[in-house]
Amino acid sequence: MNLTLSDIRDLIVGTGKSHSFVIGSKYLIRTVTMHYTGRLESVTDSDIVLSDAAWIADTGRYSEALTKGSLAEVEPYPGDVIVSRGVIVDAAIWDHGLPRETK
Repeated sequence: MNLTLSDIRDLIVGTGKSHSFVIGSKYLIRTVTMHYTGRLESVTDSDIVLSDAAWIADTGRYSEALTKGSLAEVEPYPGDVIVSRGVIVDAAIWDHGLPRETK
């Protein structure tokens, strides 16, 4: 099997033509180095845009963050944030109010 550079790129990054995100839903996003909460506004081939976003410096117990909405440290963004799809490790639906206060 002979793969082109484009084939290899699509295997690593994906074609960007489909995704499992739901626009308008709230998410807790884990990346290779950071966590974010926010409402998903858009998805492109390379990134996602979150509104009402916050950088979560410390989730505390991850299972409690997801089930109870409790977060240990929060730094809200004043506007939208753009997150590269290439650094996303996982995303969970956030069934709580989005944190907007520094904690």
